[in-house]
Amino acid sequence: MSLHNKVIWITGASSGIGEALAHALVAKNSRLIISARNEAALQAIKTNYPSALIEVLPFDLLDFDTTPAIVAKAISFYGKVDVLVNNGGISQRSLIAETDFAVDKKIMDVDYFGTIALTKALLPHFIQNQSGHYVTVTSLMGKFGSPYRSGYCAAKHALHGYFDVMRMEHEKDGVAVTLVCPGFVQTNVAINALTADGSPQIKNSETTANGMLLADFIPKMVRAMEQKKFEVYIGKKEVLGIYLKRFLPKYLHKVVLKSKVN
Repeated sequence: MSLHNKVIWITGASSGIGEALAHALVAKNSRLIISARNEAALQAIKTNYPSALIEVLPFDLLDFDTTPAIVAKAISFYGKVDVLVNNGGISQRSLIAETDFAVDKKIMDVDYFGTIALTKALLPHFIQNQSGHYVTVTSLMGKFGSPYRSGYCAAKHALHGYFDVMRMEHEKDGVAVTLVCPGFVQTNVAINALTADGSPQIKNSETTANGMLLADFIPKMVRAMEQKKFEVYIGKKEVLGIYLKRFLPKYLHKVVLKSKVN
């Protein structure tokens, strides 16, 4: 699938993977809708490309009641949406025994229910057009677990279950699903991760700091979108965890416990 002239809506577009993807799609001559809570950051992205077709649509994934109106506004920009990139979310760095339940709930609300609310609200539009593509950024943590990320892993695992069924139920309606599973990528995800009391970690982690460069990650993600792949794993050696989980789960357990994962 060519992304030229496609209307692509990106959540979590103010920084990290979402922002880098927006820059890459401008080069593909896609028509963009960029969303996040930080409107100033979104406007700064748009300002970089005065001749490109970029619409700014700020909103919070936790505002479930406004989701239908947000979807209607997104459709109104260009008359349609071809691709929704579900990229917005938060991570976690805290032990289960120390984590407030409110933190578990917030992570699930943002990473899972916020994404699902937006996805469901857009689905009738995709069905009506008999065409649409959900590109959902999960994580390798959606395929196997790691200490300090219990709530995050749970939400990402849930996304896999939900979107696998979405693909099955709506293939007949021309709806495609691509699950993008990043490993460690050099973004602010660890800095913004929630700790046990819900406050951000503030500091970066060694694994994230040494992760894949966005310049290497984004072309692989774009290629997966163009090929409408079912699922893609993008990272460094941590991608091996996918196959260890499948064939040698006890060995993976030992490997993860010996690794620097915080």
